[in-house]
Amino acid sequence: MKKVLVTYASKTGNTKKLAEGIYDGLQDADKTILPMEEARDTKDYDVILAGYWVDKGGPCAEAKEYLGALSGKKVGLFCTLAFWPDSEHGYGAILAGEALVKEQNHVIGKFHCQGRIDPELIKVFEKMPDDNPHKPTPEKRKRYRISENHPSAEDIACAAQMFSERIAYDV
Repeated sequence: MKKVLVTYASKTGNTKKLAEGIYDGLQDADKTILPMEEARDTKDYDVILAGYWVDKGGPCAEAKEYLGALSGKKVGLFCTLAFWPDSEHGYGAILAGEALVKEQNHVIGKFHCQGRIDPELIKVFEKMPDDNPHKPTPEKRKRYRISENHPSAEDIACAAQMFSERIAYDV
């Protein structure tokens, strides 16, 4: 049975929710879940599933440091962002995490998920000048409303299934 560490950095709770769902859904694994600040010792784990919130198009600072320090592990990545996961921004956010680990580790999978945007952040955006790219528009407000439903049970189930399969078949 593989020893699996599920670890995460979460600002608003989206990534923590996804991490807990992945942890709960993992099949046939000796598993542990810890926030990144408590998960520095990885030597006893076969697989590290590491999650982060997206900041400026890539992993948050804590995750950048954590991911950059991993070596010789099988690594699965997951992230949450307040944008469409199937957008260029969404793909770039998970690929930025992969770039930090792929040279020194074996990446078994990547999952990126839309997350609820922090209402306080929307308030900050609303105060920005009209020409600022973060200024809310009617289209962005639709995305904000949709994001309130994520990570959803379906998002979590998909991530858990993907990582369970890849661990079980020793990808």
